[in-house]
Amino acid sequence: MNSLFLGIGLGPIQTGIFLLGASKGGFDRIVVADVDPAIVKAVRDDKGNLSISIAAKDKVYSEIIQRVEIFNPGDSGDIKTLIDIAADADEIATALPAVKFFRHVAPWLRRGFEKNPNHRRMIYTAENNNHAAELLEKAVGKKFPNTYYLNTVIGKMSGVLSLDECVKRKLPTLTPSADRGHLVEEFNQILISNCPAIENRKTKGLCVKDDLLPFEEAKLYGHNAIHVLLGLLASEKKIVFMHELAGHPEIIEIGRRAFINESGLALRKKWNGLDELFTENGYRKYAEDLLIRMINPLLADSVERVCRDLERKLGWDDRIIGAIRIVISQGFKPVALSRGAAIAAEKLFGSDPVKIRKGFEKLWPSPWTKEHEDISEYLPAFCCSISRI
Repeated sequence: MNSLFLGIGLGPIQTGIFLLGASKGGFDRIVVADVDPAIVKAVRDDKGNLSISIAAKDKVYSEIIQRVEIFNPGDSGDIKTLIDIAADADEIATALPAVKFFRHVAPWLRRGFEKNPNHRRMIYTAENNNHAAELLEKAVGKKFPNTYYLNTVIGKMSGVLSLDECVKRKLPTLTPSADRGHLVEEFNQILISNCPAIENRKTKGLCVKDDLLPFEEAKLYGHNAIHVLLGLLASEKKIVFMHELAGHPEIIEIGRRAFINESGLALRKKWNGLDELFTENGYRKYAEDLLIRMINPLLADSVERVCRDLERKLGWDDRIIGAIRIVISQGFKPVALSRGAAIAAEKLFGSDPVKIRKGFEKLWPSPWTKEHEDISEYLPAFCCSISRI
């Protein structure tokens, strides 16, 4: 029987991890679903041959993924084909901008699964949400005995390059006629949760963990939280690209303190003894490595991109506030992290503490509790001064 891989969402996480991993794994057929008519046309016009750029420490090189088929779920003809593909796909990867888009994907996935209900399939969810797998399963809404939804931890930075950026940097666009390129870092230790017969997966570059939640928290409340903190601090200095932070060691030091002495202390205490990562030495190595990778000039990561979608990033369980909650819950003080929250709050709500409170009331769950108060106590003071950092 021919093996079939289905990717949903054609962004750099999909191409740089899952489509590349599927190609290296030797799938007979690789299919991707995307709603952007321009990129669908470009992939079809160029015979499904995709080029992605890989940023190593000292160079950027290209990888080619061949014979990728693409269909638009918004097209009445393509959606019928995608339903049939979903029915027979052995491995599926969703790499959408956020879990809220599951509501658009789940209906046609369910219809496909219903056509082949006993087929064994693994679904990797890559939406940077600790419970993406469970949310997709809930959205599909029907149980299938051999369908397994898996969470992922993706500590791989990536981005979309405009056509002008590709030309300027002499990097390939996704296809010769595409108006954009994909750039991902070389780092490729992608963690996934476990399921029966997981050892039979064909997609390369995936590492199984029995308990993924601690690593998800290290990614979201360590890596992601510090990345956006550095971006917010950079935005105050009118810095355009993250690699320019190499010239601002005082900002890097704030990030280091937040990483190692705030979220790091809290996560190590919470998950003590689970893994080498959650030791003093292991977590320090993790933090120092990421602080270098975050400012890799070959990624040309913009501060604007890092700081986008602040409402989501200030959500109750998301990177900034979620990290602060973890730190407070473990008995530590989120001094540097709160500085990031304050900058983000001022960007969204202004400098009036009353307006900040009202803004967070809309973003955070109700009713307002002591935990809400414990977090909000840090914000007004840090909106005014960084003298305590």
